[in-house]
Amino acid sequence: MRYPVVLVILTAVLMPIFHSFTSSPQMIASENKQSVHLTQTSKVSVNSIGPVKVGMTIEEASRAAGVKLIQRSSGGEPSCLYYKPQTGLSGVDFMVTDGRISRIDIANPKVTTLSGAKVGDSENQIKSLYAGQIQVEPHEYEPLGHYLIFVPQDLQDQSYRVLFETDGKKVTRWRVGKLPEVGWVEGCA
Repeated sequence: MRYPVVLVILTAVLMPIFHSFTSSPQMIASENKQSVHLTQTSKVSVNSIGPVKVGMTIEEASRAAGVKLIQRSSGGEPSCLYYKPQTGLSGVDFMVTDGRISRIDIANPKVTTLSGAKVGDSENQIKSLYAGQIQVEPHEYEPLGHYLIFVPQDLQDQSYRVLFETDGKKVTRWRVGKLPEVGWVEGCA
């Protein structure tokens, strides 16, 4: 009767040790990758937010995000629609054109770029964060506002932009994505 108890104890102690010796770095990375989800702490680049990348289908993005992306009413054509996370993260919308994510719109003040830019930052903060890489254009609808457009220097990112909308003082919303969609003032309208 003692042997089954000893066997259970040895198994419980030795299995985690054995697993650490038999798990390859690729297996561990794969296990960790599956736990990545789209959250308020997900950082935004010129072509992604956390694990979700411009160019993905909604199905691919939902799997990567760990949350289903659902269509929201967007007033657009079937070739241009908006999606949002079903649960969790609010203030983040995905523009989908021709079946693939083309742009990511951010209104959530907790979501930041890789450099830390976010809703509520001053125009001067944005210009300082991206010194020499910001083009300033007048806002289409906000009389005192501007579009502060980050133009990447890296060749592989030349077809992407980060576009901050301001009221003339502070960032009110922003978006990232590929040209030309990132520059569409009215989204899918």
